[in-house]
This record gives sequence, C-alpha cells and structure tokens, in this order.
Amino acid sequence: MTLAWAEVGEIAARSLGVAGAATLLAALFGLPLGVWLGSRPRRGRMGAQVVLYAGMGLPPVVVGLLFYFLLSRSGPLGGLGLLFTPLAMVLAEAVLAFPMIAGFTLAAVRVRAEGVRRLVRGLGGTERQVLATLLWESRRPIVAALAAGFGAAISEVGAATIVGGDIRFHTRVLTTAVVLETRKGELESALALGAVLLGVTLVVTAVLVVWGERR
Repeated sequence: MTLAWAEVGEIAARSLGVAGAATLLAALFGLPLGVWLGSRPRRGRMGAQVVLYAGMGLPPVVVGLLFYFLLSRSGPLGGLGLLFTPLAMVLAEAVLAFPMIAGFTLAAVRVRAEGVRRLVRGLGGTERQVLATLLWESRRPIVAALAAGFGAAISEVGAATIVGGDIRFHTRVLTTAVVLETRKGELESALALGAVLLGVTLVVTAVLVVWGERR
C-alpha cells in the first residue's frame, strides 16, 4: 500500500466530516418538509412527491456542475471563494442527500398521518402537535431516511470531484482517493480505501440504528 495509514485516517476523517455535515444540513430542511408533506391530503402533495422521488435519482455530476457554475469566479457566488473547499462539497452532497431524507420521511409519515391526526385532534391538540407526534411516531423510519441520506453523501464521487478538486490534504475524500489510486494502478491501496469507506458507513449506520431503537 503506497498511502501511509496516517494519511488514510486524515482522508477518512474528512469524508466523515463532509458527509456528516451534509446529512445534518439536508435533515434540517428535509425532515420538516417530509413530515409536513406526509401530513397533507393526497392532492396537496402529489406534485412535490414526484419531484422528491425523482430527485433521488439526481445525477451527482449534474449537481457538481451546477455548483461549479455557481461558485466559479465567473459565477454569481464566485466572490465567496468556496470552490475547491470542503464547504462546497458539503453543499453539493447535501443537495443529493436532501431528496432521500425528505422522500423517505414523507413515505413514513403518510401511512400514519390520518390515525395520528384523528387521535391528537380528538384529545384537543393543535396542528403543530399533530406534526410533532407524527415526527415522533415515525422515528424508526426516519432513522432509515437519515442512513440513506448519509449513504448518498459519503458514497458520492462525481460532485465531490468537480467542486472539491480532489486536492491532497484539503479536499480529498475516500471516494475520490479510491478513483485516484485505481487510475494509478495501485489496486491494493484502492481496495484498502474501499474497505475503510465500507467500515465508516457501517459504523455510522449502526450508531443511527441503535440511537433510533433506544429513543
């Protein structure tokens, strides 16, 4: 293996940080939207539901290209200097994780909405309490939504390469490192990095599942 284990650890930590931040950002907007849409009547959510489900198949390279255009020097946000930074990668990966989290949350809430609303309203509760109860009662499927969002973020390579540039010790993450080592013919290094990526994903998913069950 050509890469030092210290560098592999640094790359893994960056991958975890970028994907974790992207998942949290996507959840900040995706969870409330999914709960709200799932509680709406069918006619009131069909259009948004189609868009969210279609967004689950959004090509990462298209998202990367969009952010490259926005953040490049000639783009509308070029003055922020975010291109080829970890923050640019967080934003791009959050866009990819968002439809996963919102869509799975919508599907989980939809099957519970009528019964929960009837119960809470019957006890004199408000619409806000209905939404809060739906969020709580759907906590286990929501854990799955968060795991799916994290998986979409940490396994992403196209957008990460375009907006991050795969700069060593700055924006290189596990997926881009695997591609680089494979292109160099260093298959042993690529396989080791792939194993680390799988390990990180399994550990984070296990933490989410245990947390969801205990809650």
